[in-house]
Amino acid sequence: MATTDLRDEVSCSICLSVYTDPVTLRCGHNFCWDCISCLLDSQRDSRTYTCPDCRKEFSQRPSLYRNVTLRSIARHFQIPEGQHGKATVMCTYCLHCPVVAVTSCVLCEASLCGKHLDVHNKASEHVLIDPTVSLKNRKCSVHKKILEYYCSEDEMCICVYCRVDGDHTGHQVQSPDDASEEKKTKMTKVLETLTSKKTETEIKIQNLQERLIKQQEKASEIKGKVSTLFVDIRKQLENLEKRIINDIYRQEKRVSNVVSALIQELETKKNHLSKKMGQIEDLCQVTDPLLILQDPSCEDYIQYGQEDDEVLNDQKIEDTGDLDEAQIKKTIHDQVSDLTTHVNACLFLLDPLDLSLDVNTAANNLSISEDLKTAWVTSTDQEPPVCPERLLSIQTFSSGQHYWEVDTSQSGDWKLGVSYPFVDGVCEDSWCLWRNNDQCSAVHEKSVGPVALCSKLYCTSFGVFLDYEAGRLSFYQLGDPIRHLHTFSATFTEPLHASFWLNSKDSKAWVEIKT
Repeated sequence: MATTDLRDEVSCSICLSVYTDPVTLRCGHNFCWDCISCLLDSQRDSRTYTCPDCRKEFSQRPSLYRNVTLRSIARHFQIPEGQHGKATVMCTYCLHCPVVAVTSCVLCEASLCGKHLDVHNKASEHVLIDPTVSLKNRKCSVHKKILEYYCSEDEMCICVYCRVDGDHTGHQVQSPDDASEEKKTKMTKVLETLTSKKTETEIKIQNLQERLIKQQEKASEIKGKVSTLFVDIRKQLENLEKRIINDIYRQEKRVSNVVSALIQELETKKNHLSKKMGQIEDLCQVTDPLLILQDPSCEDYIQYGQEDDEVLNDQKIEDTGDLDEAQIKKTIHDQVSDLTTHVNACLFLLDPLDLSLDVNTAANNLSISEDLKTAWVTSTDQEPPVCPERLLSIQTFSSGQHYWEVDTSQSGDWKLGVSYPFVDGVCEDSWCLWRNNDQCSAVHEKSVGPVALCSKLYCTSFGVFLDYEAGRLSFYQLGDPIRHLHTFSATFTEPLHASFWLNSKDSKAWVEIKT
């Protein structure tokens, strides 16, 4: 207790450690130089300096005076080099001025500083160990003797009396050093096993972290594609709404024009009848019978009234027509159904295929890159190609869903799509997107003519989605936003190749499979 109290007296109240370079304020309180200097620096802006112990205020920054005597005392309580981080053990015999111990004697159950170690008993039974406060654990709790042996059968440390006269008589014993080495060897093997398991666990953690990153990146990519998809859907729905509204407006205008013409015709008829009626009324007001009988117009009016004159032609009015609501509803249904049909989630979730061009199907005026991804026209003045101008992929598709992307030249004529294999150098059947003279068309080159898609293509990147079993082939323009161009519906009966065609007379035409 005395040692603890004295240690408190040589400890700084700011850092709570033993003084290092202690200084004194005018009020008499001591602090470490660095501690009090930092505190006074923090009080500079307030223009009032205060002692942290007694709260005495100073109008000016107080001077610091080194306390040499206190510094000498504090040195005895400071931890020696190499002992930092360890529990501080004080010398048992330095009562008035505690000093850090450098060793402990198990027999004496005491800790010694350097001076007391010099005069300590050198006998072998006085076992010296590193400074420790748990000296009682070094002796037998029954005989109060040093634990010199380790009983392997009972797995405990014992003294000499325990071995000779105690419960451990006749047991297999070892020296603590040997027993400790054996345990260390076993623990080393366990450590190696645990290290191996830890390494394996770290690898699994790393793999899972990489997987997590990939999943996050994939989720981000899919979210981007889904956002783009819905932007495209909203845009197409807006365009559809405009087209239907315009169609309704045209129908309304057509019906309005017909009805307005009929109204004008009937208004003219009504005016004519009103005029006749006025003239007849005027004649009916004449009182002289001779004037009535001698006026030839009377007979005309009478004859006019007896004629079968159709004032209102109901059939003609019915034939004016009406807004074709059924057709409007059908258009909306067909267009929306067509739009949702083309919104194929697989297009946006499947990764593009790594296709390769088949050089054996290339015309003699086409060049293929070494990676089999790009084809272009090399010459336009050669003889007609010895092979068909269509170029096929090495890969074939006879089932499943497949998606690939193609970059094309901004100018020139080209086709891209799918086709059956060549038979005697001739393509039996194909479905493709065709760019010709800045016009874009969808062409089934067997039984169906081209279908114009848009007036001009400004995009040079396209996506092709094939669902073999469903018999659907869709083309998409990979702009911003992605836009559906056309979908073929067919029954595929043979394996399909991705197919390409370049105009042999157009040196600017090229296609490239994106990877």
